[in-house]
Amino acid sequence: MSYDAVYRASIADPNEFWLEASKAIDWETPPTAGLQDNNAAWFSDGTLNLCYNAVDRHVDAGRGADKALIYESPATGTSETFTFAQLQEEVARTAGMLANAGIRSGDRVIIYMPMIPQAIFGMLACARIGAVHSVVFGGFSATELAKRIDDCEPKAILTASCGIEAKKVLPYKPIIDEAIARASHVCSKVFIWQREQCDAEFTSDSDLNWRSALAQSEPAACVFVTSHHPLYILYTSGTTGKPKGVVRETGGYGVALAWSMPNIYGVQPGETYWAASDIGWVVGHSYIVYGPLINGNATVLFEGKPVGTPDAGIFWEIAAKHDVGVLFTAPTAIRAIRAADPTGTLLQKAAPRALRALFLAGERADPDTVEWIGEQLSKPVIDHWWQTELGWPALASCVGLGSEPAPIGAAGYPVPGFAFTILDGHGQAVSAETTGNLVIAKPLPPGSFRSLWNDADGFNGYFSAFDEFYSTGDAGLLGADGAYRVMGRTDDIINVAGHRLSTGQIEEVVAACECVIECAVIGGSDELKGEVPIVFYVAAPGKNQNANDEIVEAIRAGISPIAAPRDCVAIDALPKTRSGKILRNLLRDIANGEEIVIPQTIEDPSAIDSTAASYRAAVKR
Repeated sequence: MSYDAVYRASIADPNEFWLEASKAIDWETPPTAGLQDNNAAWFSDGTLNLCYNAVDRHVDAGRGADKALIYESPATGTSETFTFAQLQEEVARTAGMLANAGIRSGDRVIIYMPMIPQAIFGMLACARIGAVHSVVFGGFSATELAKRIDDCEPKAILTASCGIEAKKVLPYKPIIDEAIARASHVCSKVFIWQREQCDAEFTSDSDLNWRSALAQSEPAACVFVTSHHPLYILYTSGTTGKPKGVVRETGGYGVALAWSMPNIYGVQPGETYWAASDIGWVVGHSYIVYGPLINGNATVLFEGKPVGTPDAGIFWEIAAKHDVGVLFTAPTAIRAIRAADPTGTLLQKAAPRALRALFLAGERADPDTVEWIGEQLSKPVIDHWWQTELGWPALASCVGLGSEPAPIGAAGYPVPGFAFTILDGHGQAVSAETTGNLVIAKPLPPGSFRSLWNDADGFNGYFSAFDEFYSTGDAGLLGADGAYRVMGRTDDIINVAGHRLSTGQIEEVVAACECVIECAVIGGSDELKGEVPIVFYVAAPGKNQNANDEIVEAIRAGISPIAAPRDCVAIDALPKTRSGKILRNLLRDIANGEEIVIPQTIEDPSAIDSTAASYRAAVKR
């Protein structure tokens, strides 16, 4: 069936559509209905185990010798491959270790790990026995970790002696110890995987050597749970400083991911798929761990950076080495690669011939970057959009359904199951090519969140702004071509003397300037106009001179003189989170003279002082 036919079917009868899709999952008790009530309790009478679906069923089907997990760590010079049979053994024994420690179905386990195989073994081991894992990005501060300990109250923490940031060793045990000391909740077990780069000191009776505990454990069998049983809690940032614990239910998530792999990404069992992200983020949960393995793919676990470990060719070398068919990464990674290898020499040298598509998500993919990498690869480059709360793509070009890539600059078309609308501030639908609030009609499809951990009010807040709609918090517009453009968070729509301008649109124009590597546009306070655009940019080598004039002229010509920025500020690097998202709120605080609060998620705290100094110098001029 074509994309159009499949999409119409998903909206006309979601119950029947997703019940049919659920057949891609092996159930202990198959569900008799997809959606049974208005609260979107998907497949509520079904029982299953997602670890079985990701691992054991492939072994049972005779594919035990096939590749399942490929570990590449240029940070440590390590390369290792696990078959499905080997993965089953590692996961079952890790599950036995947890069971020996008293972990039972419904108990929470925090996983604070670097990008090593044991992290994935731990996630799948929790799923195997019905425990609820909460992965916390390795390297998060003790303060942030303590908040998560107190919120989800884990019985155990799985960790390693250290992580590696590029070439820097980051000991984890001191962070764990401080977080436990700060937290009110008492966690009874801390399993530590010792790495040769750093030996952790055992300071408490609760500290256990992971290897020793594993050696004393027998493999654990799969525990089957209800479809609505929580699989994991994944925390995302909240406006109050308290992280929001997105709860992912087992059955709907499994069905959504099983559907997405062949239909969105066009990947078939036996192929190698690589999501170059981190397991601390939703991309890592969905498309490093569960999605590819459920679909019977080999998945790549990468411990390194797109540049610097050792160079900007590492993505392409790994893709070539393992015949990666589809690669998924963030636009930030491609911009970093472009800056280090502008002519694509390293890409051409690696020649990843099996690669047939590159997917981008995590932030807006500016057209200039998409065009550059598209020319270098001579393969489709497909932007798509989703959120932690949604769990899997909501706007995309469904390659597996025959969709052509959406126009450059668009996030894509609605994925089957997602009914999008653009509303104005009064909740009225706007016409095409008009920017407004991007919302999704209820019920949300399988895989989407149905609750926040211990925060019913916070969950209800997503649906309070517009009746019967989930508010994404993003601004968007529907193009005449049927594709949606996501323009950024709604607070990135600025009002300049009564004119609503999208900072995302301005960024597209700035990013297309030859003098610019990457940029961010924010709204600065202005007594006369209310707000005015301010451009922060990283200049291309040797392009600092006259860059401001070129940027201003491009904006005036490409959008309007109304959109001309008050200030253009050249900086060494944009402040970003470890997942690559630009910290626009921080830039806004710098420009508006507000108190600067350095977030725990920032990749390089020193960039703050440098950016602030550059802004002050630019304003003085």
